[in-house]
Amino acid sequence: MVTYLDAQSAPLKNTGQIRLHGPEGFEAMRKACQLTARCLDELASIVAPGVTTNTIDRFVFEFGADHGALPATLNYRGYTKSSCTSINHVVCHGIPDDKPLREGDIVNVDVTYILDGWHGDSSRMYPVGEIKRAAERLMEVTHESLMRGIAAVRPGARTGAIGAAIQTYAEAERCSVVRDFCGHGVGQLFHDAPNILHYGTPNEGVELREGMIFTIEPMINLGRPHVKVLADGWTAVTRDRSLTAQYEHTVGVTNNGCEIFTLSPAGLFAPGLKLE
Repeated sequence: MVTYLDAQSAPLKNTGQIRLHGPEGFEAMRKACQLTARCLDELASIVAPGVTTNTIDRFVFEFGADHGALPATLNYRGYTKSSCTSINHVVCHGIPDDKPLREGDIVNVDVTYILDGWHGDSSRMYPVGEIKRAAERLMEVTHESLMRGIAAVRPGARTGAIGAAIQTYAEAERCSVVRDFCGHGVGQLFHDAPNILHYGTPNEGVELREGMIFTIEPMINLGRPHVKVLADGWTAVTRDRSLTAQYEHTVGVTNNGCEIFTLSPAGLFAPGLKLE
């Protein structure tokens, strides 16, 4: 049985109950999420052939520090970096290092800032120089999958409607949806209830109610959906080494739909793509 509770009276731990946030929570999330979005905007001019993912990671840390925020991933369960950088066949949780990006790569950069105790969580894809059409198309399908999932968010719908919208579109485009990872509740906790699956049927899952805040972050593969986690305990890759992409927004359920907290101020969330 799912229970909902006022976020202001909830304990600061994941109890499996779903927090319902009021105007103050929404305003705090706008600030945290917009800082994350601004950082990701700045990275659009930094990501390039020859740049290392450690350089990207260092920028994420310094940008946060300059604005009074800390990266949520830094020292989270032993993770030692300020961001996740996932290249080509890396599905998620790629660890920044000193290996330079190469022409034709695609890279997802996932950033979560903690600002005044609230978590702003978002990720985007970046092309590294000129990329192949197959990679560009995968990014387009993944972005469209995310936006279709977001379009399903409204009070009274179920979380399964989000997953169904994503899965139906992605599979019609001959791509596959990763099932091993999901979106999640977020706010004063980094990972909270409910889990947001990126596949399913519309009548499955918990009922969406005004005040819920969560991420939607589909990972879409050109090949099969299966993934494996490498020996470092973090890096997830496609088993068939096919190309993968991910876009992530944090949203809040409103009285008639949802608000996207992590919209790009500069309109750079998915630049250059042929979007529907």
